[in-house]
Amino acid sequence: MKSNLLKYYIAAFYFCSTFVLFAQPGSGNDTGNLEGADAPAAPIDAYVWILALVGLIFVFLKFRAIQNKKIQG
Repeated sequence: MKSNLLKYYIAAFYFCSTFVLFAQPGSGNDTGNLEGADAPAAPIDAYVWILALVGLIFVFLKFRAIQNKKIQG
């Protein structure tokens, strides 16, 4: 029980710390908005198709392994 709880604490700490590490500071203007007009665009979706392909391959391999296990056993 303690081992599972420890895993959740470690995972929560990891996700919260990476959120803080990758956050970008806002500009210190007095207008109240944090985004400036000259903010560069973030390339978030540059390699999403590669991640989708890797995910589909993973699902296919897992599904095939499950099917082979059902046939053999």
